[in-house]
Amino acid sequence: MHKNTYPGKFIVFEGLDGSGQSTQAGLLADFLAEKAQKKLFGHTGIEVTKEPTSSLIGGLIRGQLNHDWKSSAECLQILFAADRLHHLEKEVIPLLERGITVISDRYFYSSVAYGTVDIGDTEWLLQINDKVLIPDIVFLLKVSPKVCVQRIATNRHGFTLFEQEEMLEKIWKNYMPLTKRFKQMNIINGEQPPGKVAKDIENILVKKLL
Repeated sequence: MHKNTYPGKFIVFEGLDGSGQSTQAGLLADFLAEKAQKKLFGHTGIEVTKEPTSSLIGGLIRGQLNHDWKSSAECLQILFAADRLHHLEKEVIPLLERGITVISDRYFYSSVAYGTVDIGDTEWLLQINDKVLIPDIVFLLKVSPKVCVQRIATNRHGFTLFEQEEMLEKIWKNYMPLTKRFKQMNIINGEQPPGKVAKDIENILVKKLL
């Protein structure tokens, strides 16, 4: 893994399914665009992206997540790593080189937190991601598994609530060692109103990055 030495900043949002990272990524992009318009933020633009990507590899991943096809947990994680490296090569790094700030909804931290549940080998998951770019800052949204399940249930069907909550509890526990290992990670209370969550994120970003 290597640090970002490009002109643009690389920001990542992480969290359990239903924690609101997509919403907060969009709100932060709006905040930075407003700052740039007022000449308070010197970068040339802001782009929001996400993983898995819309590439061919990302499509294979989504197909497995949607139960369209099945492979081993190890095969799935290798696909995630490949999609990530392709994402960096074709989208993220070219934008950073141009001085554009990139905000990603999920990154390799998700692979480790989610993948460890099935595979159990955190170090192997980190190893297959050892060529990635380290973000400048990461926001990990803390939302209880119970609340996440309630949020998911409003727009999804066909899953067992208990099993989903139990799984999310395990995933959240897997995020915790990462917060100690990677100092770029900041835990944010994601159960507050979205505007308050966004304000907490903005305050940390201004203090640590801008």
